[in-house]
Amino acid sequence: MKGRFITVEGGEGVGKTTQLSVIKQVLAEGGVECVMTREPGGTPRAEQIRELLLTPTQEPMPPTCELLLMFAARATHLENVIKPALERGAWVVSDRFTDATYAYQGSARGMSVADIAVLEDLVQRSLRPDLTLLLDAPVEVALERARQRNQGQQTDRFELERAGFFERVRSGYLARAAQEPQRFRVIDASRPLKDVSETLRSLLATYVAEAKRHG
Repeated sequence: MKGRFITVEGGEGVGKTTQLSVIKQVLAEGGVECVMTREPGGTPRAEQIRELLLTPTQEPMPPTCELLLMFAARATHLENVIKPALERGAWVVSDRFTDATYAYQGSARGMSVADIAVLEDLVQRSLRPDLTLLLDAPVEVALERARQRNQGQQTDRFELERAGFFERVRSGYLARAAQEPQRFRVIDASRPLKDVSETLRSLLATYVAEAKRHG
């Protein structure tokens, strides 16, 4: 059975951390070797770039700088983690990938979709996710969850954005899902976490069974 590349997407507060644990468990139960990773990050170099991207500073970060840092982190992540794992037949599950760039830097920051696509082709060549799980919830619900989760913790640069920013992020994600319905599965993350987990369990169990049939 060849490796599969699964990405988990969504804005702040949609419950990705909780559901990633569920995904890991379901894949393990299915006998799949699974590499769990995240973006930006996933390697020591990419994690350093993550710090640059998330740490608030006095110096403003231009959107172009943000976009290029995202793809710089992605380039090292792909070559040093994702591609080697897929080549040996492992499955890779990434907490965010390039759809996040289209949503955050494209839809929310206003960066050109065409420019993002050029960088996507340069860095990824033909590699694209096999399956993308989009956890979707109304922004007011998600931000309240994020606020409760982050009590007493340092706020990163993206979490400082206003609600309108996250509305644009959500719209960007949903537009991506509408463009590629064969790859995306949109999951209503506004429901209780247990219900979301059960939906993911069922979906992934079916996906693993089909992957085993097709090799």
